[in-house]
Amino acid sequence: MSSFDTSHETQRFTLTGREGRVVGGASALMAINVALMYAFIATPLATINDYLFGIAPIVGLIAYGLAIMAGELIAERGVKAGNMGTAFAGMVILQFAFGVFGAGVLRFAPPDTQLTILGLTAVITALMTAVVTGYVYARSQTFEHWGRFANFAFLGGAGVVLVGSFVLSELLLIGFALIFLGFLLRLGYEVWQVRDNRDASTALQTIGVYIAVAGVFVHVLQLVIRYMASQE
Repeated sequence: MSSFDTSHETQRFTLTGREGRVVGGASALMAINVALMYAFIATPLATINDYLFGIAPIVGLIAYGLAIMAGELIAERGVKAGNMGTAFAGMVILQFAFGVFGAGVLRFAPPDTQLTILGLTAVITALMTAVVTGYVYARSQTFEHWGRFANFAFLGGAGVVLVGSFVLSELLLIGFALIFLGFLLRLGYEVWQVRDNRDASTALQTIGVYIAVAGVFVHVLQLVIRYMASQE
């Protein structure tokens, strides 16, 4: 089968109405999240990272991991059951988790650079999303294995962070890289779902893409802050 097999319309880079709704919905959710990150900086919520990661990096990782998993499960259950209240509650948990984490990271940047950092992070995340999306759409193959690899990366990253928390702190960077890779792979998997599962719920696909993009965003945010600090 050719890499440009038309059965998946891999030569098409324009969005259908359904795909546009997924992209638009995920983008709107990310815009809200970025606004929350900035708003939370001036509140005590921005110090939650200090308490969680101050105990041990693995504690912070588990806390946010559980919050994201819970939010996703609740939101998806609400969508499947047609209960918008439950779905909204799940989205609130997700927005809160990513918003608080992002604010906790961003608060260490000088106030006059925070908006610039958020803007730069958004641009880089958008470019990375475009690259992953372009790659998936250009290849007429399944990307289901990316979902499995993402889970392996998350589990491996958590294991490395666990060891790095108590034995060798230098391993924490490797844990960060593995979890970042996990979100990138999850993004590719979610894009493939949008491409091939055209009868699936638009709302469920929007949630999946949003979580993957938000995960990429908060990791890029940390890298951008480190880069900006190194230039001072």
